Amino acid sequence: MTQRCAVHATFILERTYPHAPARVFKAFADEQAKAKWFSGPDGFETHERQFDFRVGGQEVLVGKHGASHDNMVSAFHSVYQDIVPDQRIVYSYRMALDGVPISVSQATIEIRPEGTGAKLTLTEYGVYLDGYDDNGSREHGTGWLLDQIGASLESRTVE
Repeated sequence: MTQRCAVHATFILERTYPHAPARVFKAFADEQAKAKWFSGPDGFETHERQFDFRVGGQEVLVGKHGASHDNMVSAFHSVYQDIVPDQRIVYSYRMALDGVPISVSQATIEIRPEGTGAKLTLTEYGVYLDGYDDNGSREHGTGWLLDQIGASLESRTVE
């Protein structure tokens, strides 16, 4: 019998973008805009993508990572719990690697005016399951995604 356990962790990340809160919010709320930054690193092959941005709506991203990540398949399944346009997004999500559940998380994104731009604060509470040792990779990966948002905003992919 497999030993079952749960390890809990919280992290907070902040980014400031030189763009209005509405534009930063749209990077999450618009399917095409989000597809520009919400994916895996180079070599990631998308197998399934669903996007329903509304309270109760679900988002799914399943894909295979390249050889540098042992060709593993990651699966992200989320549900939007609260949305305040241009200000806040709350969602819960579960992750699996090669079909094995590794975590369940609750995340809150807050977007506030900051000078002529916007400050984004992401707070995530995660439960890591059955011996999965995150070792900071979720925080690192989420930070990378927030940087990808900034790059997509700079490249004018979100108008």
